Amino acid sequence: MSDQLNPTVPSIVAYQGVEGAYSHLSCKKVFPQYEACACDDFQSAILMVEEGSAEYAMIPLENSTAGRVEEIYRLLPKTHLQIVAEHFEPVNHCLLALPGVKLEQIKTVSSHPQALAQCFHHLETLNIKAIAAADTALSAKDLSLDINASHGAIASSLAAELYGLNIVAENFQDVSGNTTRFIVLAKNASADAYDDKLKYITSILFTVRNIPAALYKALGGFATNGVNVIKLESYMDGGTMEASHFHIDLAGHPNEAAMVNALDELNYFAKDVRLLGSYPAHNYRVKHDFV
Repeated sequence: MSDQLNPTVPSIVAYQGVEGAYSHLSCKKVFPQYEACACDDFQSAILMVEEGSAEYAMIPLENSTAGRVEEIYRLLPKTHLQIVAEHFEPVNHCLLALPGVKLEQIKTVSSHPQALAQCFHHLETLNIKAIAAADTALSAKDLSLDINASHGAIASSLAAELYGLNIVAENFQDVSGNTTRFIVLAKNASADAYDDKLKYITSILFTVRNIPAALYKALGGFATNGVNVIKLESYMDGGTMEASHFHIDLAGHPNEAAMVNALDELNYFAKDVRLLGSYPAHNYRVKHDFV
């Protein structure tokens, strides 16, 4: 990330969750010099940026195991914030216990249902009973206030650090590679000039016109101009079933000639086209060659 976009805005990055959550961990990695502020829900985190009490919001958009975060796709059209960066965070679950407690002492463990599912076989092998809870980090926080040495939690290494817990097993998930993609929202996009040495992602919202083959025609410009469509999501918005809205991620920058031509065609066949942001592709994409 570049230097602070607006020096009058507090150096705060807002996130949804409890201290020690994976969103909190992502904030610390991307913005190590910023204060991370926990919010009760996604809308509150976004509102902090809209009102100027935070500069950025760190928002999870999709997970390689659980899929897209449905609520975010409903919130994005309602905010005027822009995507200024993306971050891929590997989800490395840790089995946590009270200080001095060893692995063989643990009989029950609590965490978010998704985390428990991702650790199912390890828990089954160890004959540990899973107890569903609202949040991974909250499970760690509750454990720190417990006196039951046979109980544990599955959460991040940051949660262990914050709540004084012992990590009895790292990378406790059954399958490696589970990753969450976050987007960073801000009021204004960075003024950094386009750099042709970098790879970019451009995110767009649009609605197709009510004509035959509208989506096919709207996307045709990307094919004919050689622009790679990385992701296409459809969803309903506004409480009706009259029109589908689309979120599309493209490989490229709006200043590139091919993208200019492709966006011209999109604007002709679609309506309510909105550029959510254009930002450098995260190193995770480059490493795994999907940009």
